[in-house]
Amino acid sequence: MDNSKIKLLTDRLNSVIFGKADTVELAVMTLLAEGHLLIEDVPGVGKTTLASAIAKSVDLSFGRIQFTPDTLPGDVTGYSVADMRTGEMRFIQGPVINNVVLADEINRTSPKTQASLLEVMEERQVTAEGRTIAIQAPFMVIATENPIDFIGTYNLPEAQLDRFLMRISIGYPGQDAEGEMLTAALEGAAVSALEPVLSRQDILDAQSDVRSVRMAQTVRDYILSLVGATRKNDDLTLGASPRATIALAKAAQACAYMAGRDYVIPEDVRRVFRPVLAHRLVLSLDASLKKISVEDVLSACLNGVPMPPVYS
Repeated sequence: MDNSKIKLLTDRLNSVIFGKADTVELAVMTLLAEGHLLIEDVPGVGKTTLASAIAKSVDLSFGRIQFTPDTLPGDVTGYSVADMRTGEMRFIQGPVINNVVLADEINRTSPKTQASLLEVMEERQVTAEGRTIAIQAPFMVIATENPIDFIGTYNLPEAQLDRFLMRISIGYPGQDAEGEMLTAALEGAAVSALEPVLSRQDILDAQSDVRSVRMAQTVRDYILSLVGATRKNDDLTLGASPRATIALAKAAQACAYMAGRDYVIPEDVRRVFRPVLAHRLVLSLDASLKKISVEDVLSACLNGVPMPPVYS
């Protein structure tokens, strides 16, 4: 499949996110699979930079919400104000009514405000003050959160975590990559100066191509077996949902497309397995006491389910 235009996007993102090519690819896969992305990491490693770079590299409308404890649902979805000239109420659309929405520090706002994103993330529409507004495709929410802050933060509920196609971390750059980043900063390079390299139609066409990527029944069965393994694992109190099954399949299709194939192979599924499922699982108390991590459980699932043969 011709993914040359998407290569332009990944190259552009790699020009501002240094030494993190794999992370950039996972973020682009999320966009191509029509999903939402949760970026979780410590401060200062480029979470907001990556989200902003995606928005600025594609010719799409962009909205940003800086979440704080006093952010209200209306600040997200929109609210009505009185028009002093006409005396009538006028609805002001919220920042979520855009193609790409950056939900910065999403865990710093109250559960009530977090819940204002549930409908739009699942149904691509906003209901506010008795009116329903459809969001123009493509639509992507990119949320960031800091996992080490506890004061003034609210954990995302499982129902909302399940709506993110992937959760990724950026991590600290290597010394060479950090040196490139320092040079770029000293020379005045900034995300704000990025120009779009793809149009809205380019993204819609790529997403359509991803949906048409073929998946053999053996690969579908492999996905079902992997997801089923999480539900049978004694170290988990909550396994992967049916939504996770669909997300894993879509992410694998996007992975195959970015590799230039029109069919999915088991390695595509394995590559996206952890970022698609890790945030959806809940460890049992016994597993937590034994210091068993979600990563350990996912590795056990991958090792315990045999890979099928490859058919193109």
